[in-house]
Amino acid sequence: MNIENRKILVLGGYGLVGMAVCRELLQRGPREIQIHSLRMEESERAREELAPEAGTTTISVSAGDLFGLTQGGSKREKIRAELHTLSDEHLSVFYLYRLLTESKPEVVIDCINTATGIAYGDIFKSAEALLRKLDDGGEPIDEATAESLLDALYMPRLIRHIQVLYRGMIDAGTGVYVKVGTTGTGGMGLNIPYTHSEERPSRVLLSKSAIAGAQSMLLFLMARTPGAPITKEIKPAAAIAWKKIAYGPIYRRGKPLRMVDAKPQPLGATFSSDDPAAARETDALYENVFIDTGENGVFSLEEFVTVSSGAQMELVTPEEIASYLVFEIEGRQTGRDIVAALDGAVLGPTYRAGVLRHWAIDRMLDLEKQHGVHSVAFEMLGPPRNAKLLFEVHLLRLAFGTMTAVRNAAAEQVRDALDHLVRSQPDVANRILAIGTPILLDSGEVLRGPHVLVPGGAQSEPVTPEKLEGWVRDGWADLRLSNCQLWIDRCKNIHTQVESIPAHDTSSRHLRSRRFWREDEAIHPGKIVGWILENEDGGWRIKR
Repeated sequence: MNIENRKILVLGGYGLVGMAVCRELLQRGPREIQIHSLRMEESERAREELAPEAGTTTISVSAGDLFGLTQGGSKREKIRAELHTLSDEHLSVFYLYRLLTESKPEVVIDCINTATGIAYGDIFKSAEALLRKLDDGGEPIDEATAESLLDALYMPRLIRHIQVLYRGMIDAGTGVYVKVGTTGTGGMGLNIPYTHSEERPSRVLLSKSAIAGAQSMLLFLMARTPGAPITKEIKPAAAIAWKKIAYGPIYRRGKPLRMVDAKPQPLGATFSSDDPAAARETDALYENVFIDTGENGVFSLEEFVTVSSGAQMELVTPEEIASYLVFEIEGRQTGRDIVAALDGAVLGPTYRAGVLRHWAIDRMLDLEKQHGVHSVAFEMLGPPRNAKLLFEVHLLRLAFGTMTAVRNAAAEQVRDALDHLVRSQPDVANRILAIGTPILLDSGEVLRGPHVLVPGGAQSEPVTPEKLEGWVRDGWADLRLSNCQLWIDRCKNIHTQVESIPAHDTSSRHLRSRRFWREDEAIHPGKIVGWILENEDGGWRIKR
């Protein structure tokens, strides 16, 4: 992609890497760079620092919590938003979605340390608090303790973040997304000696690495999604430094350290980590020489020497990260894109498996004939909708035989034939019902077994028209007139695709050729449902 005259949204734009990225971008003359930070003063500071280098590029600013809701809301509301099923109407409550759809960036560069933001909620601390209450004789769990644990759940938050990010970029028309990720340990292993815990490494630190890895896999999936933005990730595996070197006050967790006036005192029988009487804190700020490493905080000279020593974390500069990142946007191959590396390393479909697949299908067809059964669906593949579709095609196969016969029938004929089939041959229906798939007849009657897959776990659930349509869509074989017409239309659509292939074309161009479909031979449910999942549900792979 040519960056010139493009609008680019840089998330975490004031951070160490974010500022380096903005400077690298400005050399390419984008139309606009929108800098987003958690706090508006940070975004404004970034714009001020970059202004001398901006040239004709507009630098706009925004601020807000990308993991939060548009209207703020309570912790309970936030938890519910992250755990609730995501719908189109539900998207607008997320600040990230609103930001993307309102700014409409052509490129999104994500320099936020997502893994740290999510994993440092510390699920272990919240879980221990809950366990203490349970161990205290089973006293009722208070709302605050329960909410704290739910709020610390890593995976729901990460999954919802990626879902909202994906939908937001789709709706905004974004073409490229590049993430600056993390390994969580600065490139070191489980023996990392830098940890704020008695554990080595700490559970919280490993959670950060686990989330970082999970995020990379979700981005890997997004890159394989038809219509998604081009997706890349640069993952530094070293300490990133530096932003500035100076002498001045030292801040820890946003507060300045102060000098103390301490005198020797007896150790005593007890010891407290916080004891104001142990020493007098003075008004003098603790000042010293430091190096600012951005999000990782400030290090002393000797701390910097330690962490950057050979065989420790060592160093990578933010400018190098920015250079690789921009090269990837421009389409140059740097070899540093994690998504591309995963793409090249994963083991995909193989020739051997393709050859053996034909043998497996032939063997199963032979066993079907030998035992006088049809092997249609057990609902192991998931979701129940797949089983429902397979059974509907299976009933069409039994009643009409070929796709041509279905295509040439009227909807009333299909309905009556299927209704007669399940009523007159109960064994056919019972094999469907036994796996938990109900059959809804056009009369409004339902055939069902003692257990159904959809709706799962329902207890005296009221049957409303809206709920019924949802259940039918998700997992009930539907023999109503409207669905019979839909199957006729599907067979017609497949026929139209077949007829568009020249009769003399025997090339490798078409995956589903005339020979594949054989419309005048017995229907194969798996072939048709595979076609539906691709052509109607958009579920198809773009990489092999």
